[in-house]
Amino acid sequence: MQYEPLAIAGAFKVTSPPIGDERGWFARAFCQKELLEHGVDFQVRQINRSYNQRAGTLRGFHFQFPPYAEHKFLRCVGGELVDVLVDLRPESPTFLQTETVELRAEDHQAVLIPERCCHALQTLTDATEILYQVSEFYTPEAEFGLRWNDPELAISWPLEVSEISPKDASWPLLSESLASIRERMTLSEGLKI
Repeated sequence: MQYEPLAIAGAFKVTSPPIGDERGWFARAFCQKELLEHGVDFQVRQINRSYNQRAGTLRGFHFQFPPYAEHKFLRCVGGELVDVLVDLRPESPTFLQTETVELRAEDHQAVLIPERCCHALQTLTDATEILYQVSEFYTPEAEFGLRWNDPELAISWPLEVSEISPKDASWPLLSESLASIRERMTLSEGLKI
């Protein structure tokens, strides 16, 4: 597997080059040992799938507050999508910086989203499927999100939004939630990135 560091510390675009022969191909999709070698202690707690019927479907921005913050290892296994990461770690030099990654199933790529960062994705094709490993159990009381069209983030989504859940459409704006996010995302001394 090949790890390309992104501008947000601890985030990577990961490529799994397939090895082919007359039978087809094989590619490693996830390796805990390799992630450790890149400074990421990733214990898989859940593996989730998402199928999206229409291009333009938007999911997110999602995250969980500590102590339930989660790494995500997200792979597009059908179709195409863009994933947008936002760094929510107050001590990070890239705090509130965004990073956009395009993933296509045929490219055999994934994105590693670090703990205390959030993400949203938009499908670029109909019938887009996502498979992702998560390092923490879903904990509803720790869940929070950012508004997909927050003017402070100024995300330029590639397509008009065709589908979005009522919950994702109604997350508060950063102007309303940033102080609380900053407080709840701050770790005690010695646990910084």
